[in-house]
Amino acid sequence: MVPVTAVIPLLVFVGIVFAIWSVLSMISARNSKALDRLARLSRPPSLADIEDPRQGKNERFAGLLETAKAISAPLMPNTEAEQSQLKTKLANAGFRSDAATMVYSGVRFACLLLFFLGSAVIFLPGRELGWRSMQWVVIFTALGFYLPSIVLWWLRRKRQEAIFLSLPDALDLLVVCVESGLGLDAAMRKVCDEMSDHAKVICEEFSLANFQLQMGRPRREVLHDLGVRTGVDDVRALAAILIQADRFGSSIAQALRVQSDSMRTRRKQIAEEKAAKTAVQLLFPLILFIFPGIFVVLVGPAAISIMETMFK
Repeated sequence: MVPVTAVIPLLVFVGIVFAIWSVLSMISARNSKALDRLARLSRPPSLADIEDPRQGKNERFAGLLETAKAISAPLMPNTEAEQSQLKTKLANAGFRSDAATMVYSGVRFACLLLFFLGSAVIFLPGRELGWRSMQWVVIFTALGFYLPSIVLWWLRRKRQEAIFLSLPDALDLLVVCVESGLGLDAAMRKVCDEMSDHAKVICEEFSLANFQLQMGRPRREVLHDLGVRTGVDDVRALAAILIQADRFGSSIAQALRVQSDSMRTRRKQIAEEKAAKTAVQLLFPLILFIFPGIFVVLVGPAAISIMETMFK
């Protein structure tokens, strides 16, 4: 068995080297950018040398992004399909930035390293290095590896649930606005104005879609991105119906009303399904928690009386 006292200095050394490497990487990146900027300013000014006024704000986080990129390299998806799938999951959770995948992978690697070093420091001192002493280290390291995925799944689920619950009201308001003579863009803007207080998530998605429409993107692409970005089946169905109505020139108000009726029927069926499952789901708490208490209360006195009679 290898003594633990020989492993702890190695772990501390690895942590210190990693911290020093991160700091030096940030400093070198900042110095290189400063030299590039001085070289650009020493040349005669031209249109190509005019800087974006927002570039200064972006340069503040450039070192942090470079560090995150270096940390996230071991856990970044290799294929484009995996990267696209990860981007979709992050977009469903509300993270639409281009650097979201890089930051997420960096957070996963940092949590893995942090949980490994923390569990090694807590569980290894005073024990021999073997499987019994390493099992808690392995468990906590695996927990640190899967913790960001669990948090992402929870954020994604809560956001999709918020969209699912607020979509019927938004759809009914869309139907009223479109039937009153407003276009789809104006109707979405009206929905965002009326529901911004209690349905922030779906209003944020509609605002982004409306902004993309105003920037000149085709309506078909905007609606398709809206369905993919939310990850909710009802929003995908709504986007498909609106794309079909826009392609064939049919009435958008009629399409929205049909979708509203079908969505209301589907929600009624979901409620009936949950009500039918309630009787089966109540069996487990009844058998495990309620029936034992009733059994003790009803049978307990009789059992005590029978035992007293038998012992006499």
